[in-house]
Amino acid sequence: MTEIDLEILRARVEAAFADRALLAEPAHLQAVHDTIDALDHGKVRVASPSADPQAPWEVHAWVKQAILLYFGVRAMQTFEVGPFEYHDKIPLKRGWAELGVRVVPPATARYGAHIERGAILMPSYVNIGAWVGAGTMVDTWATVGSCAQVGRNVHLSGGVGLGGVLEPPSASPVIIEDGCFVGSRAIVVEGVHVEREAVLGANVVLTASTPIIDVTGREPVTLKGRVPARAVVVPGTRTRRFEAGDFQLSCALLIGYRKESTELRTSLNDALRNFDVPV
Repeated sequence: MTEIDLEILRARVEAAFADRALLAEPAHLQAVHDTIDALDHGKVRVASPSADPQAPWEVHAWVKQAILLYFGVRAMQTFEVGPFEYHDKIPLKRGWAELGVRVVPPATARYGAHIERGAILMPSYVNIGAWVGAGTMVDTWATVGSCAQVGRNVHLSGGVGLGGVLEPPSASPVIIEDGCFVGSRAIVVEGVHVEREAVLGANVVLTASTPIIDVTGREPVTLKGRVPARAVVVPGTRTRRFEAGDFQLSCALLIGYRKESTELRTSLNDALRNFDVPV
């Protein structure tokens, strides 16, 4: 698919999103289907790395618009996969052997999600618009929500929940960059950005408003919506005073960083051992 094709798709999708009546025209309807097919094959992404240090990821709102339009033009259908029956608008991905992806029953990935060769899906769920990189393990009962972007060589441990961010189309999705480790039952939602090779301990919950308190210096520093590269983050609590008394609210504690000088796997083991990170 050439660059000019993508520009044509974008123009037609944006026009149809502004005026749904245009979907009655074959060219605009086909543009929606072609965009989802391009998503499925990794030719377009909901968000992609940017050269701008102030905005390291660029959100492609028109691709999200295509997903929303796709829901509207698809009819409900019943389809079967072995002994399983489904009734939905979006078909499942198929042809895993050709794609070079290991998929353990009953893992499910919807058409319109892109999963690179060499990824592994344990019994898990990957929603439309998501992108999962090569070498990444999506472990048992982990969920990769709509439009979530998961880099290469990431480990999503059992029960991890990456939230979907589909609306508004301009909103940034959840982003987990290359080499990250996300511990069991951790939850990352509302467009939180986890930078490369960070470690999230088990049960960490990160929303756009969750305080991520860096306690590595003499004074705490609070971040929100972003985990710095190579940071090691664990669950924490903070005291907040209410009229009824003092109570503990959840937060996340940034307790250290993986060493740049150490080989990646060794560095991860050190992080888990030295900082007593629950996984």
